[in-house]
Amino acid sequence: MELFCDFHIHTSLSPCSEDDMTPGNIVGMAKLKGLDMIAITDHQSCGNVASAMKIGKEYNVIVIPGMELETAEEIHLVCLFPTLEKALTFESIVKKRMPEITNREDIFGEQWLYDENDVRISKVKNLLLVPSSISYAEAFSIVDELEGICYPAHVDRESYSILSSFGLIPLEYKYHTLEISYNCNKLKFLSQYPQLSNYNLIQSSDAHSLSAILEPGMMVEVAQFIKDENCISLIIKALRQ
Repeated sequence: MELFCDFHIHTSLSPCSEDDMTPGNIVGMAKLKGLDMIAITDHQSCGNVASAMKIGKEYNVIVIPGMELETAEEIHLVCLFPTLEKALTFESIVKKRMPEITNREDIFGEQWLYDENDVRISKVKNLLLVPSSISYAEAFSIVDELEGICYPAHVDRESYSILSSFGLIPLEYKYHTLEISYNCNKLKFLSQYPQLSNYNLIQSSDAHSLSAILEPGMMVEVAQFIKDENCISLIIKALRQ
């Protein structure tokens, strides 16, 4: 069974996202665009994941709990988890490793938390657009223990990517999944980095606006298709293996 997916979407909890990137609007747009599964991956937080998952059940869109982590090396990693509980456990670890810097809303934008009715609950005061003190290697280890998957984000970009920082994929990275930008020419990219031809290259939107959420294109296959939370575990397992 084929699932059309977008594994990298930000709500307006991420200060760089537009104000209408509420959990309900995101899930609704994913439904309108014909997506079966999305991941909510705000910067350094899982604060709007629970609301998005509840709304996803109403729209019959599977929502994977996730986060976009910025490591101590300023590398962005997509972190996906099989359950909300494991995602929140990871969030609690990340919070302890974040500097306490007050968000400048006039510069970075607001950081809103929402309930399942898209009602604003509260603002996050500390800035989320800063690196944690967690190294990339440590992040892989922590997420692995939580039975999730942690893979480098937008490796084709010239900033905040593992290739721009290191020039290569470290040998200790044991998985075979990498993310490239939605507008990246895969053939051109692989001609530049032929050593990555054996990796599974996922194209996601990194959406900060509703219009940027992917149209059906990137898809995954699951041998035993169950369109509920159990499917998340199958996807995580496939990405890990």
